[in-house]
Amino acid sequence: MHKTVLLNEAIDNLNLKEDGIYVDATLGFGGHSGLILKRVKRGFLFAFDQDEMAIDYSEKKLKQIGNNFEIIKSNFADLKEELANRSITKIDGIVFDLGVSSPQLDIAERGFSYHNNSKLDMRMDTSKNFSAYDVVNTYSYEELTRILREYGEEKYATSIARNIVKARETKKVETTFELVDIIKASIPMKAMRDSHPARKTFQAIRIEVNNELEVLKIALQSALEILNVHGRVAVITFHSLEDRIVKEIFNKYSKVDSNLVKLPFVPEEYLPKYKLVANIVPSNDEIEENNRCRSARLRVIERIKE
Repeated sequence: MHKTVLLNEAIDNLNLKEDGIYVDATLGFGGHSGLILKRVKRGFLFAFDQDEMAIDYSEKKLKQIGNNFEIIKSNFADLKEELANRSITKIDGIVFDLGVSSPQLDIAERGFSYHNNSKLDMRMDTSKNFSAYDVVNTYSYEELTRILREYGEEKYATSIARNIVKARETKKVETTFELVDIIKASIPMKAMRDSHPARKTFQAIRIEVNNELEVLKIALQSALEILNVHGRVAVITFHSLEDRIVKEIFNKYSKVDSNLVKLPFVPEEYLPKYKLVANIVPSNDEIEENNRCRSARLRVIERIKE
């Protein structure tokens, strides 16, 4: 069963009001949404997800708690627009949980996991045509090398990319295990001791398929813009690339402009509208209980003025 990482920490840090309007940008299997609904009796929750399976499961779960919610099947990059369509221009808090949910990893045919053999897929939104199969079989050597380096921080990117291109000259690379075999043949034995050799490559391809880093930047900017005073954004990341984006955007919004820092007095209109509230990693107990959360980090920011 999927266990939501840093669940209570994220929701506690949203400072929920009973009559507030909240957003769960990454509904998944309803861990955060369920807890928000229990505490927001007179308010309303909007939850976003692209995954039909997650939406069907969570809708049933949330209806057992309350009816003051709506699930929106959309990428969270469109949250501002989707909320505006529902006459919502301000919210009191929003949570992002950027991990791939355990059920997505565990269901072999979704093609997210290097532990299960299935067709190469990795689409969060299964109605989209573009999948991991397209990345692996149509991207040039240069494009493959770039995404493995940038999104996977893969040390052996050139070797893996070269062998993917070579393998598909004979036949298309169709399954996760075919790709895993290519990766294993591309890196030295000693590099396989620390973690699964395919982890970084699969991460890179998943990010490319779902355009994850670009949509995160758009969604975070939107979330901060529509936040009420005293409203908060809580973001749980699972790898350094995402965390770097969150950290940079939060710092940009919460710090005084570097050109003004040295002034003896910073005029009110130049003071930041946001402040950093929390930077939390899982406890040792949580890591022991759920190994998938070992790289997780929660960052929280609050709007302090209009």
